[in-house]
Amino acid sequence: MASPKQVLALIISLAITIPAMAAQDGHPKLILTQDGVTKIRATLGTAPLFDATVARVRQEVDAEVAAGIDTPTPKDYSGGYTHERHKRNFVVMQQAGALYQILDDEKYARYVRDMLFAYEAMYKTLPLHPKTRSYARGKLFWQCLNDANWLVYTSQAYDAIYNYLSADERHTLERNLFRPFADHISIANPRFFNRIHNHSTWGNAAVGMIGLVMGDDELVQRALYGLPAELHGVDLGAKDNDGGFIFDQNGKAGFLANMDAPFSPDGYYTEGPYYQRYAMYPFLVFAQALHNVKPEMDIFQHRDGLLLKAVDALLQLTDADGEFFPLNDGQKGMSDQARELVTAVDIAFLVGGGDPRLLGVAERQNQVLLDDAGIAVATAIRDGEAQPYQKTSINLSDGSDGTEGGVAILRYADEALTLVYKYSAQGLSHGHYDKLSFSLYERGHEVLQDYGLVRFVNIEQKGGGNYLPQNSTWAKQSIAHNTLVLNETSHFQGKYEIGSRHHSELYFYDDQNDDVQVVSATDANAYPGALLHRTMALIRTAHADKPFVLDLFRVEADQQHRYDLPFYFNGQVLDTSFATRAPAELSPIGSKHGYQHLYLEASGEPQGENARFSWLTNRQFFTLTSVTKTDDQLVFSRIGANDPQFNLRRDAGFMIRRQDAQDTLFVTTIEPHGSYSPVSELAIDARSNIARLQVLQDSKDYTVVAVHFTHGPPGVFALSNSNSSKTAQHQLRIDDKALSWIGPFAFMSGD
Repeated sequence: MASPKQVLALIISLAITIPAMAAQDGHPKLILTQDGVTKIRATLGTAPLFDATVARVRQEVDAEVAAGIDTPTPKDYSGGYTHERHKRNFVVMQQAGALYQILDDEKYARYVRDMLFAYEAMYKTLPLHPKTRSYARGKLFWQCLNDANWLVYTSQAYDAIYNYLSADERHTLERNLFRPFADHISIANPRFFNRIHNHSTWGNAAVGMIGLVMGDDELVQRALYGLPAELHGVDLGAKDNDGGFIFDQNGKAGFLANMDAPFSPDGYYTEGPYYQRYAMYPFLVFAQALHNVKPEMDIFQHRDGLLLKAVDALLQLTDADGEFFPLNDGQKGMSDQARELVTAVDIAFLVGGGDPRLLGVAERQNQVLLDDAGIAVATAIRDGEAQPYQKTSINLSDGSDGTEGGVAILRYADEALTLVYKYSAQGLSHGHYDKLSFSLYERGHEVLQDYGLVRFVNIEQKGGGNYLPQNSTWAKQSIAHNTLVLNETSHFQGKYEIGSRHHSELYFYDDQNDDVQVVSATDANAYPGALLHRTMALIRTAHADKPFVLDLFRVEADQQHRYDLPFYFNGQVLDTSFATRAPAELSPIGSKHGYQHLYLEASGEPQGENARFSWLTNRQFFTLTSVTKTDDQLVFSRIGANDPQFNLRRDAGFMIRRQDAQDTLFVTTIEPHGSYSPVSELAIDARSNIARLQVLQDSKDYTVVAVHFTHGPPGVFALSNSNSSKTAQHQLRIDDKALSWIGPFAFMSGD
């Protein structure tokens, strides 16, 4: 394999013979264009949202200009002063460049120029960052990822002041700063750059955008298609120490491969919404730059408009408050207010035909980009074109061809209840071992939660802002999620190399009836010899004011196992239908696969065919009812064992443990009911409307369950376990009563 220096020499020699791209004349031309500047200047003072954004940004940038330029010697992890200062610098440079174009005030161009030359003076002799944790060390930052962030933003600043600089100044910056910077994050770090991962997307966009500004087509080609074949001695499909793949399954890398491999045709990004949000910024700004400079690529039509679908998918992956569902590694509280989503919404509106629903999101964001897209959004809002962005039930496929599982979101009545069901692929390095898991929300409040990640992003006191050890030992493990665990062992043994080869399978999805929405999926690979089949329904009947969740979790196994089905609830336990006892002292439930982080707080045994417990959260009552066997164990747990640094939240869980079972079925309902007012001190409808659950039949072919209500006739849910055809006809006789239906399921409410 050729060395990086040999490849660099080859690329330089090729660059000499490659003619400069046929770029648009003049600058700016990436995100903010000359036409956009003309329109913005003509519109200033008439588009309130744009004017307010200009005023806010101007105040922030003026404060930075007054404080003076600071480019400290890099030494810190995330959250440390030098790290945060260099992050702030690239954001302010981008903003100052936009203000220069919009306001025609030379002080902003001068500030960007002086900042760039401060970096030019530093970079010529700057060694690798002193922190050694990353698989790809940067120079300004501890990882190349953040160096790429810097170049994506700084390329926009350079584009904005390009004509302000002299030819000699541009030559100096490109020779001593921009070209070496691009080479470091690509040629010097192929495992960062030639990768299918959000990291590489940032690297690809950084190299491509500075290439577009410089008119350097070799850099643009490198960004689009990855490093040349001379560096492909890296094992195809090999895993680096951050868990991502080098190249996609076809041996491709670069920006286009990162648009192809991680996204499904529906726009779902396999790493999950938290990292989809993060990656959408480089995806969209580089695409917008290509759209402006190289329109012949027709980049926004790539894969049938994939990037625009991805914006819509990402907005669908939020709760009623606009916060992203924390699937895989995801920080709770990240929302559509993030700057990446401001960019996504504005650009999607500009290039996607002016969808008025996006204006509804932009109004809530209360800011716009200072560019062509931002002025388009602001003027449309001014002109009264905004419409609410209505989220619906949706099934998003996973995998580049849409066949690697997915994520289903069942929503009822304006998000009064939202069920998020995950049956996806592994999700690259940020994936969790949580096949057929779910979480539940009521109007944006978590009722049954997904833990998310174990990381205090950009908080230096907590591991330099990086992922903490418990992210692997707890958050990724199966027991940390609302899904079934066999023999206290995570799905795929908690091994990435196994999990990344498999995905769950959709059995069926049906949201045609708002009152009975169902998703069903299977997984045959999480545990060899065991077929997991989970069907979840969101059901509304006349017997209760609110809908409830019906959860059927079947297992067909070739031998006996211990089964654990946890539910991580938020709130205060009110009562249980079974007696509980507390241990003399707290101790972990197990020793590995996440169990070492769970304290046993209390346990008990069922007293009858059902077990029930109720809790209060967000001034709402909830009851979980489950069909149980006499030898089941009912466990209340608390997260936090073996965590001396207090990296984990002390959240509560409830678990049904079933010993020495082979084929088995768990039937559970989760029901919201009533409310409590601490002002009036009134508890309304504080008890469950579900009297009991009854399994009428369970076999390889059919499962039939009756839901008995405290008032009115029971509802019967019938499921075909072996035929998901929408046209198949089914007939059963149960207790001398005929039951017939068409399709994979039926719910007969008895109303």
